[in-house]
Amino acid sequence: MSKNARINGFSKMTKDQKIDWLISTYFAGSEDSKKVLTSFWLENANDQKSIDNFSENVLSNYILPFSVAPNFLIDGEVFTVPMVIEESSVVAAASSAAKFWMSRGGIRTEIIQTKKVGHVNFTWNGTLQMLEGKKSEIFTYLQENTQCLTENMVKRGGGILDLKFVDLTDQVTNAFQLVGQFETCDSMGANFINTILEQFAKDLIQLINIDAIYGVEYSELEIVMSILSNYTPECLVRASVSCSIAELGDPINGQDADKLARKFKTAVDIARADVYRATTHNKGIFNGIDAVVLATGNDFRAIEACGHAYAARDGQYRSLSFCSLDDDKFTFTLEIPLAVGTIGGLTSLHPLAKCALQILGNPSSSQLMSIIAATGLAQNFAAVKSLVTTGIQKGHMRMHLQNIIQQIGVDENKIELVKAYFENKTISFSAVRTYVDSII
Repeated sequence: MSKNARINGFSKMTKDQKIDWLISTYFAGSEDSKKVLTSFWLENANDQKSIDNFSENVLSNYILPFSVAPNFLIDGEVFTVPMVIEESSVVAAASSAAKFWMSRGGIRTEIIQTKKVGHVNFTWNGTLQMLEGKKSEIFTYLQENTQCLTENMVKRGGGILDLKFVDLTDQVTNAFQLVGQFETCDSMGANFINTILEQFAKDLIQLINIDAIYGVEYSELEIVMSILSNYTPECLVRASVSCSIAELGDPINGQDADKLARKFKTAVDIARADVYRATTHNKGIFNGIDAVVLATGNDFRAIEACGHAYAARDGQYRSLSFCSLDDDKFTFTLEIPLAVGTIGGLTSLHPLAKCALQILGNPSSSQLMSIIAATGLAQNFAAVKSLVTTGIQKGHMRMHLQNIIQQIGVDENKIELVKAYFENKTISFSAVRTYVDSII
């Protein structure tokens, strides 16, 4: 294997040529390694070509499990939720929580806002007061020059919602922003927003540098960048569950409903107070959220970046969920920004993304926000409940046992024997290995 391999013109090679170079350079020409890459190609050549076009230098497909979690009662409607995730116990936990709340009124959601935002960042030797003084003229010009770009979105109920200037000169020399707020309806809207912003940038150059509306001494505006923001605190959804404390059920692992509710709330309060706990707590929320985002062809990286920024919006990173106990009532709530789409991008191109959306009844983007938030809340509820009762490892390692069995390579006729042996025992890789060696 060459650790310092260099190659010119790699992007111009065919897919087969790229694979041959990779195999000869890093796998000593191993045909077995080549078979691994090609074995994950789709049989349907058109589908494979479509996936090849999603990215650059594509050699194969990386497979993740596509699962479903049934029995989600969300705003009075029952959903089977598609989830793409490789981590053991996540789908089982979400399904268990969904079933638990199905008989307690289900999960309720509220779409608070659906605004998205983007910025034209520029430097200029003028002032904010000068920009504000001509903002009506500038904004009218910008909107008139983008009518051809926004026409179809406006027909669907979206478009440009608001424009404003922001002064950053106290932090970055001569730096300003033109901030735009947008409604993109059922599309995530990244391409739409970025196209509009880049047109805004050209128009600002035209007005200030070429038309010199502030005079030639202020005609040196320079565009730094034009880009949407993945921080969308005004594209917000809230999901919640509630019931009387008594309805939390019969004693669970020796804990009655009152004790369970109290410990549950304390655990969530700790996640709101301590950044170490909050990070893992929110990771559990995103176990559910990311899985649905991936399944529906949306951008989980943007969703996570936004969610984590929102969790730190008051200056300290905190839990995205919170719990209250009032008048013998248990309430658990998740509030999170989710900028997702149900048309365009991978949602319209990936065969399984289209399948996932069909399973969900081809929802609008707002409905998908509700479903995703509900799944994150269910996953978080299941995780916290496990933490304050049985502990997280019992259920997790039980699900992980199958992976350990597969990794060790246990004979098919001994798998059930191994599962039975560890039914009431602590599971670890070494313990499973030792037991398997003892029965061979």
